[in-house]
Amino acid sequence: HVQLVESGGGSVQPGRSLTLSCTPSGYRVSDYHMAWFRQAPGKEREGIASINVYGRTNYANSIKDRFLISRSNAANILYLRMDSLKPADTAMYYCAASFNRGSGTPALTDLSYSFWGPGTQVTVS
Repeated sequence: HVQLVESGGGSVQPGRSLTLSCTPSGYRVSDYHMAWFRQAPGKEREGIASINVYGRTNYANSIKDRFLISRSNAANILYLRMDSLKPADTAMYYCAASFNRGSGTPALTDLSYSFWGPGTQVTVS
């Protein structure tokens, strides 16, 4: 039974940084593709960063060069480091997990992921 729990959200001023964490149970972050999504009020959910089992990453243009997805295989945690935060980054952030082990570019589409955390709120103002 796979469960994901996000943490690390909060309220910050523009230009500051936050690091989100995703801690799974019943799942190893090293074994499959994982991703971070976000959804702002009134907008569709957006895939922003993903990573495959080989460490290959994929980023949305909206956050490229500001956000970094990574994982600790030893701690079994997925991270999202967010720098230079903007008010437009305000959203609920979700961790997502798949059973995909391929070597290709990890997807940023929500249909590619089977498991979701409850989300953590990030507010930039």
